[in-house]
Amino acid sequence: MTSETLWYANRATGAVCLVLFTVVVLLGIAVRLRTRLPGLPRFGTMSLHRTLSLSATAFLALHVAVAVADGYVSITALDALVPFVSDYQPLWLGLGTVALDLMLAVLVTSLLRDRLGHRAWRTVHWLAYAVWPVALFHGIGIGTDAGTDWMTWLTVTCVATVLTAFALRAAQAVRAARQTPAALLHTEGAHR
Repeated sequence: MTSETLWYANRATGAVCLVLFTVVVLLGIAVRLRTRLPGLPRFGTMSLHRTLSLSATAFLALHVAVAVADGYVSITALDALVPFVSDYQPLWLGLGTVALDLMLAVLVTSLLRDRLGHRAWRTVHWLAYAVWPVALFHGIGIGTDAGTDWMTWLTVTCVATVLTAFALRAAQAVRAARQTPAALLHTEGAHR
């Protein structure tokens, strides 16, 4: 593969990762809100979240592999796994490495969920909320397309949708916290 092909592949996989991980975050919030997507049963949303998470992780692995294989800039496997040690843009590449490492922790614990238990899995899974903005800043800082119109619109769209979903999730959490024990008992009694 030529260096030019690798450069385009790196840019493309980075943009695809942004879109896929944005959808994964949105689906994760939908699962938490117990939202049913049109045409899917409720468990379908969770299944789609898991499947798309694995697909996004595969694109992330491809993105990292292409960045290491491309000889235009010197990024080693160590640079991809250990944050902030690279000679090439250590801050921005380091943020990508942090996002990768956190994503690997989420992936491994998700695969071992039955052995770890729900509480341990859930604690680590909260890291997924940190992965997305860290990866976003990595892309904004190091991405060669960051200043182009199409990438700006893509980034703004992804940020707006995630912020909207977080706002809905926060509103739901506030509503749940405001329910008094009497209201909870009334609600539980109505479902029996």
